[in-house]
Amino acid sequence: MLKQIVVDERRIRLLQDGANKKGVVVYWMSRDQRAEDNWALLYALQIADKRQLPLMVVFTLLPEFMEATERQYSFMLKGLAETERRLRGYHIPFKLLSGEPKDVLPAFLKESGASTLVADFDPLKIKRIWKRDVAKNITIPFYEVDAHNVVPALHVSDKEEFGAYTIRPKIHRLLPEFLTSFPNLSEPIVKENMREMVDWKAVAESLHIDTSVKESAQFTPGSKAAELKLQEFLIKKIDKYNEKRNDPTEEYQSDISPYLHFGQIAPQRAAFEAFTRIKNSEAKDAFLEELIVRRELSDNFCYFNTKYDSFEGLKDWGKKTLNEHRNDEREFIYSLEEFERARTHEDLWNAAQMQMVKSGKMHGYMRMYWAKKILEWSGSPEEAMNIAIYLNDKYSLDGRDPNGYTGIAWSIGGIHDRAWTERPVYGKIRYMNYNGCKRKFDTELYIRNWSQG
Repeated sequence: MLKQIVVDERRIRLLQDGANKKGVVVYWMSRDQRAEDNWALLYALQIADKRQLPLMVVFTLLPEFMEATERQYSFMLKGLAETERRLRGYHIPFKLLSGEPKDVLPAFLKESGASTLVADFDPLKIKRIWKRDVAKNITIPFYEVDAHNVVPALHVSDKEEFGAYTIRPKIHRLLPEFLTSFPNLSEPIVKENMREMVDWKAVAESLHIDTSVKESAQFTPGSKAAELKLQEFLIKKIDKYNEKRNDPTEEYQSDISPYLHFGQIAPQRAAFEAFTRIKNSEAKDAFLEELIVRRELSDNFCYFNTKYDSFEGLKDWGKKTLNEHRNDEREFIYSLEEFERARTHEDLWNAAQMQMVKSGKMHGYMRMYWAKKILEWSGSPEEAMNIAIYLNDKYSLDGRDPNGYTGIAWSIGGIHDRAWTERPVYGKIRYMNYNGCKRKFDTELYIRNWSQG
């Protein structure tokens, strides 16, 4: 009797039809780099078992990618090594292909006689270009599965949402249907021949990346570490989350964003655990707002606005007000190098930069302040966005992520925000200042914690 794994059809999109034939079903893993709790892998297994075909997982690795450094590559590769080991426990082989997806994946699919390709959903334009280019060179059915969002992004909305207040009711209406546990992953009915394990040391040595930004000592990569980080948060921190999450001197954030970015833990798993276990309703609502609504709003922004990483992607009111204040006198203007080395006049901003440089993650409240000051101390809003994106992507473990692009667009250009009191440089973009931070938390303690000494 066949196993009954049924993935909700609302998560699935047929990118390209093709001829049905016998052959291995391939899951092209990219955004969701885990074995368990993975709707895309479960859908590939569903197809394989229904058609009595074997299954395998493929990952395409570029030797360099959007200026990612040793910090991000090492975190990813160590997580993938763990995923490979977990997959082998289910008798699912894992294959690493090195090179541009459009070059290496179609060739591999043809060579292996693949019958179906399944990929995971990603709103970023580079990933969509990869899929488009792969589709041009294959003749088999090609599916995409949203394994990252609790409520599938393209089912929630078919347009760019104005803000959290417009997407929130759409998500909340659908949450009872989607916020569930996961089916267990199991061995395919038909087994594919297992392959030699990837030589991860050799892979790391083949990279052409910036090795000056070293691994983060604060975060251990992989799905097991992600689960431990989640459990620590739910057991020790959640009760004070709503009260203290915006205090950068306290340790009450979940710290799972690096794991969410690399797909080493499913957002739905974290949300389901929180929803079923947290008794403090205010803390639970605050956490689920960040984990589900705000994160899925970022996916919506990046999918429906392909200029998400530039000034041109801002709303008309944001561009208008920044343009009106484009020539305002700046008290300070810093170069990219001065920002990167934390050489501004302000010790609080410098501390925030150093937190990111040293740990691979900046406190969420400080990331807003940090980006707004880059606007205030740059020659133009375009330059400010470029600098903020460059620094975030270089040092943060969760760089090159919809949350990062959206957070910078919110801070500098008012995306998902409203117009505020007009002032120099910012125009009507929301303003933050040093004194406001001092009223919220112990700035001197934060500065001592993250000074360059």
